[in-house]
Amino acid sequence: MQNALWQAGGCPLEHRTDSLSAAFRNLQDEEDFTVRYAALLEHYGMAGTRNNRGQGHENGSVESSHRYLKEAVDQALMLRGHRDFADRAAYDEFLREVVMRRNRRNAAAFRLEREQLIDLPLRRTTDFVEEEARVTRCSTFTVRGILYSAPSRLIGHRLKVRVYGDRLDCYLSGALVHSTPRGSRAGDNRRALDYRHFIEGLKRKPQAFKGLAFRDELFPREAYRRTWEQLEARLTQRDACKTMVGLLELAALDGVEAVLAARLNALLVDGRLPDLKVLREEFAPRKVDCPVVNVEIPPASAYDALLGNEEAA
Repeated sequence: MQNALWQAGGCPLEHRTDSLSAAFRNLQDEEDFTVRYAALLEHYGMAGTRNNRGQGHENGSVESSHRYLKEAVDQALMLRGHRDFADRAAYDEFLREVVMRRNRRNAAAFRLEREQLIDLPLRRTTDFVEEEARVTRCSTFTVRGILYSAPSRLIGHRLKVRVYGDRLDCYLSGALVHSTPRGSRAGDNRRALDYRHFIEGLKRKPQAFKGLAFRDELFPREAYRRTWEQLEARLTQRDACKTMVGLLELAALDGVEAVLAARLNALLVDGRLPDLKVLREEFAPRKVDCPVVNVEIPPASAYDALLGNEEAA
């Protein structure tokens, strides 16, 4: 909502919603705003109102527009030919283009409405909730029922976590030490883990990989999961775990995860197991030889000669 106000360039005098639990405690009192919603209204100088209880049809205009927007996004995806995106930022940019294209049809009408908006405050208000979480010895912490991972250097520390709509920013002694996309509470899998955070611990105890409760969440791509299935079926537990941990360590290198997954897919098609030594030689970064620079230091007498020439001039 705050993003929409700043994009519009002004605030309405009144903000209306339904009995949204983020805005209303839904008690008998008509002024039962939640603390955060009341603070938001005060910051932007708006009056908060809501639809009449039990009158679901009053949401019709908003819900209908929402349905049309979802249809427009679905049609744009069909025209695009596929639904794969490189990352969340690319998908957000795609949605922004769809929304802006729809908004252009109402640009003239919005300019008239814009004149009735009140001015924005000098700055935005907070759009996060702050919580505390301790990083366990497994490099994990829990926020709002979702399990996240953190770098091993943060084990044992208590973090101040700012929960945004799309991410978590973790602070230690006032410094930002970790940031991660916010996990979803939809479904049974309430985990948002990054395999890179577990590499150092698994290198010390590779066989622990097999018994990890969240092992399946550590495979960055489908090729790695299928490779593990073949390693587990055709090698001893010791060799399978050691090879898989080595592959994950190699994948954690910058720019290697995708190309290594393609190579693993090719090996699976041929029915071969990956040779960790060969793959390391192929994908690990090469050591660059530093150039040898010889610097000749002139004798101190040379500076005396220069000074003598200056005095003679």
